[in-house]
Amino acid sequence: MQNLALIALFSPLLSAIILGVFAFKPKKILLGYLAFVLILISAIASVVLFINNAHFDFTLGTWISLLNVDFGFKIDTITLVMMCVVGIVSTCVHLYSIFYMEKDEGFNRYFSYLGLFVFSMMFLVMSDNFLGLFIGWEGVGVCSWLLIGFWYQNRKYTFAANEAFIMNRIADLALLLGIFLIYLEFGSLTYDNVFALLVLGYEDNKILILIAILLFIGAMGKSAQFPFHTWLADAMAGPTPVSALIHAATMVTAGVYLVIRAGDLYFQVSEVGYFIAVLGAFVALFAASLAMAAKDLKRIIAYSTLSQLGYMFVAAGLGAYAIALFHLATHAFFKSLLFLGAGNVMHAMNDKLDISKMGGLYKNMRFSAVLMSIGSLALAGIYPFAGFFSKDLILGFSFISHHHGIFLALLIAAFMTAFYSFRLLMLVFFTPKRHDEHPHEASKIALLAMTPLALLAIIAGLFEHKFMEFVSLDLTFIEAQNSLVMKLALGAAILGMLLAIIAYKRNWFKPSISNTSLYKLVSNEYFIPKFYHQFIVQKYTLFCEFLKRNDKEILDATIDVIAQFLQACGKTIIVKGDLSLVLRISILAFVCLLCLVLVV
Repeated sequence: MQNLALIALFSPLLSAIILGVFAFKPKKILLGYLAFVLILISAIASVVLFINNAHFDFTLGTWISLLNVDFGFKIDTITLVMMCVVGIVSTCVHLYSIFYMEKDEGFNRYFSYLGLFVFSMMFLVMSDNFLGLFIGWEGVGVCSWLLIGFWYQNRKYTFAANEAFIMNRIADLALLLGIFLIYLEFGSLTYDNVFALLVLGYEDNKILILIAILLFIGAMGKSAQFPFHTWLADAMAGPTPVSALIHAATMVTAGVYLVIRAGDLYFQVSEVGYFIAVLGAFVALFAASLAMAAKDLKRIIAYSTLSQLGYMFVAAGLGAYAIALFHLATHAFFKSLLFLGAGNVMHAMNDKLDISKMGGLYKNMRFSAVLMSIGSLALAGIYPFAGFFSKDLILGFSFISHHHGIFLALLIAAFMTAFYSFRLLMLVFFTPKRHDEHPHEASKIALLAMTPLALLAIIAGLFEHKFMEFVSLDLTFIEAQNSLVMKLALGAAILGMLLAIIAYKRNWFKPSISNTSLYKLVSNEYFIPKFYHQFIVQKYTLFCEFLKRNDKEILDATIDVIAQFLQACGKTIIVKGDLSLVLRISILAFVCLLCLVLVV
């Protein structure tokens, strides 16, 4: 079993190394298939461990002896679910990428980055300590920067990559401080040691609250929760398969995983958990409203990711960690399916993304339309698709735990989700043609890569009870089904779906709607990115310019004056030959340099 875990962990790294050797060599499609096979091996190893319900810890060696931290790994039900999600989605993304990137000169480099991305996420979820988690955490951050800005010749794309990287670094500082505080308080960074002390009881509740807040700030950055949310939609600058990987299996799910993994800590500080749930409910509504008005195909799906992450944080914040993990898994399948479907549409439309200028694509892209419809039905929560079961459990638990305000917010978000999901489908596939392109269906490789995800988007929810029994070994089993909630959730989803179909079939929304104040507010993301740019980015730029001028006009000028002074003194000494003058000038020069160093 340990060998299987090592294969699951290191196969993606081997892919990254092999493809890295050929990164700047002429592209070879064969290398793409090699990368796919190595990721497939990792996925198979993960699934075998999952089927066998493996539970074990193992260590590869000492890491930091002073802190008693090893290269240790923990295989339990939480880890196994995450490994399977990462493995399955990344395998499909790798296969799809062979089609999507076949004409790109950076083909080899792309697959090298992709393998490193998957390895970093596997390292993150398999580590048995907070420091190992942090290394994987930073690894996925670096890889996201490399992949979002993959086409670095475009300044807009590099700005998006830098935005994601910098915003995550701000939040990661809080995570690192939280990890430092854990070690100072518990004398260990290993999950089992820390959580064992928590279960026994811990008197200083204020310290626990501070640790929980710091860890969650890190999760907010990685999972793009408000106010760190702006980078997520801008991350669409990267290749579309990367978007599928970031939004479905890696990167943004890491924040939810952290809260689930640290569940014993958040159970002790329920006030922090309640804040997480309230913020999650707000983000679910907030992001859904952004998707309602957006016209960019990929940004709509990105906003839906943000909204669904809100659902996951509601469940995790209220203590229903098993339900949060279940929605994370089902969401990964239908969200990656939607992103890959968006890649098909982009490929057919010569990379155009404005859905208001599409329409009529069903005629030429029937398979893609069917696959994206499956993803949209799952996202909307229509029975019997996967999203219905996992989302219903979150709504049910918020209701039976008497958090009725949160329940109402999520119910409204469910209606909005169904509406914008089918708004996208209608405008892209089923309304009259509004473009001059000649669309065509994606290749068989792309459709083959999407098929397993479509199947899982249909059937994954049917394994709800088996999933809950499986994870109950490590997470508390919670029965959250409620017939009233189920009917209300399904009714809201069907109402949103039907309203979108009828409204866009009959063209209820006229172009004049874009001139209304509400539409302008929502379509501009409530002017939050503009606020960040004007009051943070521009002010910081001015401050940097100020420091640059000081460096050039004061520090550089001072050093030049000292150099000129010493040069003049040297000439004087040569002419007069006075040794005492040499000594006095040397002392004066030393004092001047000392003062300069102190000032700097």
